[in-house]
Amino acid sequence: MLNKELKYVHDKNYMQRHHKLQPSMRAILLDWLLEVSEVYCLHRQTAYLAQDFFDRFMLTQEDVNKDYLQLIGITALFIASKIEEIYPPKIGEFAYVTDGACDSWDIRRTELHILKALDWNLCPETPISWLKLYAQVEAQKDDENFLVPQFSQEMYIQITQLLDLCMMDIRSLDFSYSVLAAAAFCHFSTFDIILRVYNASGLTWESVSECVRWMNPFMDTLRSEAKPELKTFAKVKTEDRHNIQTHVTYLDFLVNCPLSPVVAVPPVLTPPSSTEKPANH
Repeated sequence: MLNKELKYVHDKNYMQRHHKLQPSMRAILLDWLLEVSEVYCLHRQTAYLAQDFFDRFMLTQEDVNKDYLQLIGITALFIASKIEEIYPPKIGEFAYVTDGACDSWDIRRTELHILKALDWNLCPETPISWLKLYAQVEAQKDDENFLVPQFSQEMYIQITQLLDLCMMDIRSLDFSYSVLAAAAFCHFSTFDIILRVYNASGLTWESVSECVRWMNPFMDTLRSEAKPELKTFAKVKTEDRHNIQTHVTYLDFLVNCPLSPVVAVPPVLTPPSSTEKPANH
């Protein structure tokens, strides 16, 4: 996992290569992708893979127009779902949620473009990968199978909500995914437990403390909101429901978060018809 972090590089400064784009546009796109993910009961890992594909793809491009962002984002989610999901939605369903902005041919063409740009490097360790490791190490008992999740689902979804919110801020790309997950974990665990978790990752408090401080305003914002509740999804087992990506009003949270790059601006994307799945797909 540590070696992968050396291979899969992300950098927030890619925004300087795209003069027509703003950090708020990325946040709006990722918020929309989280909403689509919940509608189709996609896993958190799928959503985070899509975010990684999007950011690394943008690092290889120059002057992408804002009108192209939705197509890049939905294609990244399409690719991620084929990697992570047992039964990924059909390409027509991804086209459907763009409300006519993209069709299946657009997604196919953009898929090839993204895959070539990423040189088919599609298996990063996301913040979700690291968070599961930390949570399992913290909860592990000597007589239990390490491969069977032992951590609290309720606590896990609180940490993932913090990660979701932070991930939408482009400044999160200043940190490695292992550090992002560890910092989020720190906000819900004692330092003594974190020390034990760090032994599995090679991280030290010095390497994580800056990210913990950066997350403080996001955590303060979430404290003023109701705690997330485990949702029930059709055809999703009770023991797996914490792994399904959920969506709340993250853009509103970001607007209320100090120093956030998101302000109260009108959306630049066509909102998906995400109250229910299409009946004929």
